This record gives sequence, structure tokens and C-alpha cells, in this order.
Amino acid sequence: MTWWRDILDGKPVRPMGGGGRATLFQDAGAVSGDTQAAIAELSQVVRANPDAVEIYLALGNLYRSHGEIERAVQIRQSLIVRPGLDREVQAKAWFELGRDFKRGGFLDRAMHAFEQARRLGGDSDAVMAELARLTADSGDHEQAARHYARLGNPVAEAHHLVRLATDRFADGQQAQGYKWLRKALKAHPGSLEAWIELMRQALAANNWREVGHHLARALDSVQPDQRFVLLEGLLEAAKVRELGPGAAMQADKPFQYHPRRELTAVALPLLERHDDDLLLQFYAAWMLYGDDPEASRRWLERTLVLNPGFWPARLELLALDTQGQELGESFRTQLDFFVHRARELKRFVCRRCGLKREQLFFLCPRCKSWHSIKYRTVLTE
Repeated sequence: MTWWRDILDGKPVRPMGGGGRATLFQDAGAVSGDTQAAIAELSQVVRANPDAVEIYLALGNLYRSHGEIERAVQIRQSLIVRPGLDREVQAKAWFELGRDFKRGGFLDRAMHAFEQARRLGGDSDAVMAELARLTADSGDHEQAARHYARLGNPVAEAHHLVRLATDRFADGQQAQGYKWLRKALKAHPGSLEAWIELMRQALAANNWREVGHHLARALDSVQPDQRFVLLEGLLEAAKVRELGPGAAMQADKPFQYHPRRELTAVALPLLERHDDDLLLQFYAAWMLYGDDPEASRRWLERTLVLNPGFWPARLELLALDTQGQELGESFRTQLDFFVHRARELKRFVCRRCGLKREQLFFLCPRCKSWHSIKYRTVLTE
């Protein structure tokens, strides 16, 4: 691959020496600090060599990578207005112009540029991905869902359909909200967000039977390693429902919020069906902890049969074992401090990039992977 193709792909320039094209490129930038002069010099290369059109685009990419957005934009625009420019190159120039505008924060202009690239070059994956991200960032979830559908990304499509549903529920449009949730589950039957939203709506109506119905279907529909997200989302929704969004911080940690008995009653029989699922056993213990500590202990002990190194269960068993025991004041203070701080450890990690978070995430904030969340069953994760 030639040096200018590396830049076009966003890779750093590798000096070639011997008067190669990299040297020519560096000289062009060094000879003139004036953007227009640099473009004029590179225009000579364009006339002498067809590859120079892509060198033009590569130079713009380099400017963009250094934050010189105005220079990058000038290069694309000078290329776009050139008479007789090949349609494919025009599409590429518009595409890179859209990326320039996006980097500069000019989202409306970026959208227009990407649409021009689409008109000239068709629905390429690169263009559709940029349009999907832009419409998502601007809050146009319906259009974002359409773009992700064209890209063949049902997880992202369903996510934005659920966002549409939550907006409708917030506006009191229940029928519309359920319509978009049905569309989300049709697009992706394993949509974590859709199932959690269905359970949230059932909780709001105090319809415990419906909560159990949705949870049963969800447990059978989502990926096994993602089932814990359903329980985490359900408990979070129940906490907000009962205590309000401004609930005390202690209710945010495992085993600190105790759900209503009605919720525990519909959930436990379903969790018992998955006795080989370590995390579902742990969430069952959490749900029982407030009303029946001994039953909670039995569920915690089940998790240690499945995985003796499962530290969250050992932590809660330690907390249970110290209740009611006569301990020295200093020792109890230190132990309570240890348990409290251990509960504050970030429980979730992205299996792709290793980002650790305390709150649920469906899209990793760092690497942008969908549904890559994992529970930290061992502290070294």
C-alpha cells in the first residue's frame, strides 16, 4: 500500500526517503505555510499523475487529523468544484467533507455532505454508518433505526426503536410506545432494551403477572451471557418506581435495595429454571436478601458451587455471617468499611476493550461495541 493510501485510511505518514512521494508531500507543506499555495503545488502533481487526486484527499485527511478543519474543508471543496471530476472521486470528496464537518461540529453541513456522497456513490456501508451515527446523535431515532436496518445491524436498529418507544411513553402515547417496542423485538428478538422497557411499563402499572410474563420470554430470547442485564435493569426500574430517580445512593449498590415481595414472587420461579446460570442465582439471592436472609444465603451458596471464586457471593456471605455476632467495635468498623467499599467496585466490564463501569451500558462508551457488557465475576477482569 502506498503512503498516500495510508493517510487516506487515517494512518500516520511513514517517511520513505530517497525523494519518494512522502518527501514530496512533506516538502509541499514545508515550502509554503499558505494552504492555497500548498494546494497549488499539489495541483501540479494532480495534472502529472492520476493518483494525485487521492493524494489531495490524503492531505485533507492529514489536516483533519491535526485539527486543521478549515484547511481540510478547503481541499475537499476545491476538488468538488473541479470540472470533469470522476463521479466516484466526487462521492469520496463529499464523504471526506462530511467527516471534516462532523469533526468540526457542523452537524447540519456534515449531514448534507454525506447525503451528497450517497447520491453520487450509493448506499455504501461507510456513508450509511456515518448517517446512522449523525441521526442518532441528533436524536432522530426513527431515521437512525432505518439507517442501521440498511446496514444489517439489528441490535442498533432495535436500540433506536426502543428510544422512540420511551419518547412516546413519556408523552403519554401508550399505544405508540408499544408499537415501537413490537417493531424493536421484530428487528431483534434479543433486544435487552426492549424487554427491560416492557417490564418497566408493567411495573408502572403494578401488573406483576405481566412483569413475570415479559421476564420469562426475555430470559428465553436474549443471549445467555446477557441475561443478568435483564435482572439488573428490572431491579433498577423497580427501585426508581418505588423510591424515585433521586433515591439515596445506598440503594444503588447490590443487596442495598430490597424489592417488593410481589416482584420477588414472580421472578424467583423463573430464576430457578436456570439453576446453571451463576449470575441469575446471584440476583435471586439479592431479591431475597431483605425479607429472608437465610434463603438468600442458600442461593449465594449455589453460586459458589458453580464458581468457587465468585467474589460478589463471598462478599455477601461474609456480610451475612457477621450479622448478630458479637464483634469488637474496632473490628466491626473495619469490616463494615471493607464490605461497603467492596460493594462500590465497578461491577461491569466491556469484554471488547476492558472499560469498567458501575452502571449498565448497551453501547460501550469507549469502543462503541453493542451489548459487550460483562459482569466482573473475578476481580482481575
